[in-house]
Amino acid sequence: MLEGMTTNADTTSAAAKAGSAAGKAPRRRAPAGAAVLREDVTEAIRAAVFEELAAVGYARMSIEGIARRAGVGKTAVYRRWRSKLHLVLDVVSAIAVQGLPVPDTGSLEGDLRLLYEVTSRALRHPVAGQIIPDLQAEAARNPDIADAMQKALREGQQGVASGIVAAAAARGEVREGIDQELALDLMSGPLYWRAVVVRGPKLPKGYLASLARATAAALRAL
Repeated sequence: MLEGMTTNADTTSAAAKAGSAAGKAPRRRAPAGAAVLREDVTEAIRAAVFEELAAVGYARMSIEGIARRAGVGKTAVYRRWRSKLHLVLDVVSAIAVQGLPVPDTGSLEGDLRLLYEVTSRALRHPVAGQIIPDLQAEAARNPDIADAMQKALREGQQGVASGIVAAAAARGEVREGIDQELALDLMSGPLYWRAVVVRGPKLPKGYLASLARATAAALRAL
């Protein structure tokens, strides 16, 4: 698949116009024939990575399979990432950049309930349910994937947890200076336990409300 090929004539004409309009020398142009990486193709490849990981796992995943699922040629993938490891690292690391918004309901229990609802929906997604356990297992053998998972899962949750605790401390619901690491474990541990270990298809009725209430009580006790 050829992406955004430019011709010598078009590039030269555009540069000449820019130079004459500004009264300056033409801007440096890209080499003739340089490929322009289309964003829609990049996003299609990223989506295909998640689908391929869920379908076959990291060990059996291939650039060929990703390209086929994305509807592009292998060269389109290799223009962006030099191996499947770098592709997966990029996609997983991007999760941390997106992050979760810090809830702002006005109470600790309300913030926890909203956090759990959003996180639970994400973790129960069929694709996430397949990908997270597989990458966690792969992380035990591959330090690069371990670092990416650390950033994507722990740091993202840590930022949200710190925001919730800070807001609760400002309202006087928890004491100032509570153990942030322990708070993160209390807040995030149960849902990831269920997602990675229990892997039940559905949470018990009222589970999230009970979890928010219990976690709020535990944080107040720290």
